[in-house]
Amino acid sequence: MLGLMARKVGMTQVFDDAGNFIPVTVLRIDPNTVVAQKNKEEDGYNAVVLGLDDLKKNKVSKPYGGQFPEGITPKKILKEFRDFEKEVDQGSQLGVEVFEGCRYVDVTGISKGKGFQGVMKRWGFAGGRRTHGSKFHREPGSTGQSTYPHKTFKNMKLPGRMGREQVTVLSLRVVKVDVEKQLIMVCGAVPGINKGLVIVRTAVKR
Repeated sequence: MLGLMARKVGMTQVFDDAGNFIPVTVLRIDPNTVVAQKNKEEDGYNAVVLGLDDLKKNKVSKPYGGQFPEGITPKKILKEFRDFEKEVDQGSQLGVEVFEGCRYVDVTGISKGKGFQGVMKRWGFAGGRRTHGSKFHREPGSTGQSTYPHKTFKNMKLPGRMGREQVTVLSLRVVKVDVEKQLIMVCGAVPGINKGLVIVRTAVKR
């Protein structure tokens, strides 16, 4: 499986060869540096460790900097990709050309945070009546037993923090790959904020 780290740039629109209007999400793939390689003999599995965004020297501790080989600048973000299907060398940089010829990708990102929300927004509860003296409007309602045992049941849908969770969108169609600008355009929505980090992988179900 091939995969790279990318940044969500935003959304735009393109037209295909038939003149059809297609809304797309634009992802920018900055150079992903191969920091390390793992093999089955020494580590028990095959993987490639990629790094993104250089760190300043005064921000690097000795333990953290020790995992980077000589000649490779310590990176802010490290991600491991198992069973990487492309032959790569330590220190080489990978770009959007990895996905040339790929028709579908899976994108993983952290969804937008929505803060502390009630049950109606968080779980889609209908709420109570607004008329005839109802005192039950946006409350969650009963959460447990009124007699023995006095307890709240596990896994109750209650108010709480919403969003900011890891979300994976499967099988997004690749509309265009711009090697010169290091952009990949996919048809559909991608989780996360603009300029947020996302993981782009070749689709597992296509």
